[in-house]
Amino acid sequence: MSAPIQPPPRQLPRWDDLRPFLQLRDAHRDPVERRLARCLSIDDLEKRARRRVPAAVWDYVAGGSESEVSLARNRAAYDRVELRPTTFGQVPEPSTATTILGRPAAAPVVLAPTGYTRLSHHTGERAVAASAAGAGLPYTLSTYATASAEDVADASPGGRNWFQLYVMKDRAVTAEHVAQAREHGYEALMITVDTTVTGLKRKDVRNGFAIPPALTARTLAGLARHPGWVSNILTTEPLRFATFPEGSPYGRWGMSNELREQTLRPADVASIKEQWGGPVVVKGILSVGDAVACVEAGADAVVLSNHGGRQLDRSPAPLELVAPVVEAVAKVSGTAEVYVDSGVRHGGDVVAALGLGARAVLIGRPYLYGLMVGGQRGVDKALALLVAEMRRTMCLLGTPDVASITDAHVRLRDS
Repeated sequence: MSAPIQPPPRQLPRWDDLRPFLQLRDAHRDPVERRLARCLSIDDLEKRARRRVPAAVWDYVAGGSESEVSLARNRAAYDRVELRPTTFGQVPEPSTATTILGRPAAAPVVLAPTGYTRLSHHTGERAVAASAAGAGLPYTLSTYATASAEDVADASPGGRNWFQLYVMKDRAVTAEHVAQAREHGYEALMITVDTTVTGLKRKDVRNGFAIPPALTARTLAGLARHPGWVSNILTTEPLRFATFPEGSPYGRWGMSNELREQTLRPADVASIKEQWGGPVVVKGILSVGDAVACVEAGADAVVLSNHGGRQLDRSPAPLELVAPVVEAVAKVSGTAEVYVDSGVRHGGDVVAALGLGARAVLIGRPYLYGLMVGGQRGVDKALALLVAEMRRTMCLLGTPDVASITDAHVRLRDS
């Protein structure tokens, strides 16, 4: 048996020995900067965002339809992801740059359309578009936006703005939206096809977020607990669907099922493509057959999406459809792109989607959480987190650029 070692002699610590352990964090006087500095992930932003807005607004943004099965499945699909690194392939500075619809993007991320964005923060769509432009990413303005196409274009000079289109029964209204997008330099149209009727969000109904609204006493009490939010909403421009003319019935009740076209067909995609004359993306696809039909009708890209779990409950998780849809679309078009949304919360999720064959992902709630926490700076933070996580994942995965991420690096484990 070896002899026991002698413990080192004791001594009083010297200041020079303690100094490396006593470095204080930079103190942020600005409360927004303090909040954002403590957020190291989208999960952190979500926790802080929930405290920044009334409960009814939170439920509107974060909730899903019916029993929220699809909402849970979306995240469960990403939990199944297994990333497979190349042991000797690590790179110190991988590039996240790519092309989307043939134009450069700083990362394979598109900011998805979200309705009523000014509920999350009074700066709304303008702040989101400006942040996306600064990050070099496309931003999609919703038909049900609370800022006009013109105002968003003015807020994001040089940005890549897309216009999301809900097709209305009154096709003159749809034609006016197409004309607005063209007039203000929007790059692409995104036709949403999964909203024949609006999914039932039980929390919204309980909170009075219906058409027309009928706010409950509980909802009003929740508003009273957020006087800053209420003040910002009441002292800025009135909340309305700003892509519709002032005084139009669409401007107040545009989400009504009776106003939207409920019998969309591939021929409608072809007709709008001809009318628009530019790139067309179709969002809300959940089957191989529908993806192929859209591309054959002229779509330049499809988005695999269950609307973030907000429409048909118990629908497929879009991530699980990426590989078969990409394979099928490639057989009918060498240029059509496949995107995926619903459940993306981390840069590693972006890498997973790319490895399964997607060209890009769309995000909605992550940037809304940032918006709630810090307005435009909060959106900047959300986008920076996703890109930094993506870059770190690529570094450890051994992929120097987006093109090198393949199915050799990603698989979905059995559930």
